[in-house]
Amino acid sequence: MENKTEKIILGIDPGTTIMGFGLIKVARKQMQFIQLNELQLKKYDDHYLKLKLIFERTIELIDTHNPDEIAIEAPFFGKNVQSMLKLGRAQGVAMAAGLSREIPITEYSPKKIKMAITGNGNASKEQVAKMLQSLLSLKELPKNLDSTDGLAAAVCHFYNMGKVDVGKSYTGWAAFVKQNSSRGSKGGVERVDLRKKK
Repeated sequence: MENKTEKIILGIDPGTTIMGFGLIKVARKQMQFIQLNELQLKKYDDHYLKLKLIFERTIELIDTHNPDEIAIEAPFFGKNVQSMLKLGRAQGVAMAAGLSREIPITEYSPKKIKMAITGNGNASKEQVAKMLQSLLSLKELPKNLDSTDGLAAAVCHFYNMGKVDVGKSYTGWAAFVKQNSSRGSKGGVERVDLRKKK
């Protein structure tokens, strides 16, 4: 994969109300916008149905666009435990979809994504969206900014590609479980690579 001249990155902003997706193509170290997308989940009351829809939509995006890598926003640690649990499940289901297709996944904290896009780790959603509009020459921004958050994860990954020590690399489920048995609430970047070694 590393020798490919073109690479497609799928960025995901997990959520159980709206889940945002953004896709970019990297060619000759230049970013090209592919699309913004979101999965609306407000109308569904059943949390398990939402998780199923998140999984299916992520698989559909993977099978349609064949991304080489996935960048996902890590849930931020808030005071509401129930919200955290639901966000963590949404993220886990999206990651499972990528892992089932053996696509490398890198996880970024919201602060790291904002810092990569705007230079300010405390930037607002609107500031991030405006900067993405400028960087990728987007004609207009969507009403909801969840899809731009997904796109921001992809762009953050582009900026971090090739950097030393981006995160941990995993060769399979066993390695992933073993290395994450004591996983706490540390921020930063986590990399999961389940492609078979050739």
